[in-house]
Amino acid sequence: MNTVEYIKETEFDTLSSSDGVFVFDFTATWCGPCKMIAPMMDRLAQEYEEHVRVAKVDLDENPSLAKRLGIRSIPVVMIYKDGSCIEKVVGVVPYEKFKTIVTELL
Repeated sequence: MNTVEYIKETEFDTLSSSDGVFVFDFTATWCGPCKMIAPMMDRLAQEYEEHVRVAKVDLDENPSLAKRLGIRSIPVVMIYKDGSCIEKVVGVVPYEKFKTIVTELL
């Protein structure tokens, strides 16, 4: 199974304003619940590899992005389509929630 890659703030800015569906997992290495989301993001990336790009953003390395987006707790998964944030999922939720959101956007 492919591991979802980490991106920096500049790449987030480019991708989040691009056409297509993008899933961003905002995380930190010390965050326990974030580790529960990680395998779900890997699965999502694998299942939708032809249609969706999934990326992680380490907020310890990109603190200005967290502030700019108003992220106050993690994990947070933000799903963008064609340059707009369509859905923001805070906390640990079942995989089916992510899958349903992505499927509806395609």
